[in-house]
Amino acid sequence: MTRSRPLEPGPARRDAEGSAIRTAWAAVLGAPALPPEVVAELQSLSTLRSVPAGTRLISRHVPARDLAILVAGDAALGTAHDDTTFHPERSLQGPDWLDASSAWLAATHAQDAVAVSDVQVLTVPRAVLQTSMARHPELARRLVTVLARQVHALTAVTHDLMHKDAEGRFAAWLAQRCVPDPIVPNTGVVALHERKRDIAAQLAITPETLSRLLRHLSRKALIDVLGYTVKVRDLSALRALATD
Repeated sequence: MTRSRPLEPGPARRDAEGSAIRTAWAAVLGAPALPPEVVAELQSLSTLRSVPAGTRLISRHVPARDLAILVAGDAALGTAHDDTTFHPERSLQGPDWLDASSAWLAATHAQDAVAVSDVQVLTVPRAVLQTSMARHPELARRLVTVLARQVHALTAVTHDLMHKDAEGRFAAWLAQRCVPDPIVPNTGVVALHERKRDIAAQLAITPETLSRLLRHLSRKALIDVLGYTVKVRDLSALRALATD
């Protein structure tokens, strides 16, 4: 990680840092809340950094010694070919894992990651976390569950790429990100945080194909496109299309 800077010192800043660390761990480990002593130990082991947009957060060419969490902001995972060319494959909004697996294998990171906006990144060394897991079996169980969920998600993505057409993959992408409308049943909203070319890269299609899919789903009355927002008009039909 380069050009990162620690949060400024001071009581208020330390309180904000502690709160951010606790919130991030709670988000990536899931419910129910861990015992207070485990949370306090995780906070003491973690390092939080503020990183400006455009910074390489992790690199495929660097051995992974830490587990990394995107605490706040937007980042992209993909492949960097040089200092100026980056091909995104998946976007992240904090809090989420940047890399929960590579450090356990004593391997390089599987992908590069770049900060799309100014971000906060939390890191914890694998060695000290492993010691903490030995003391707290519930923490170990949570981390195993995290890795199992990631394997499950990657298996689903691989299946979709092999067996679904572009329309089915995009329908699944929209359905997974749709926030249901609490007032109007079977409708919802998808906020498009990424550029079209970045979304297309995730779906293994071209930006032109993505534009055609947006028009096609609009003509089928499944969605309305309003700038950077997609209004889902028939969520159940969209899900059915994703599973065909």
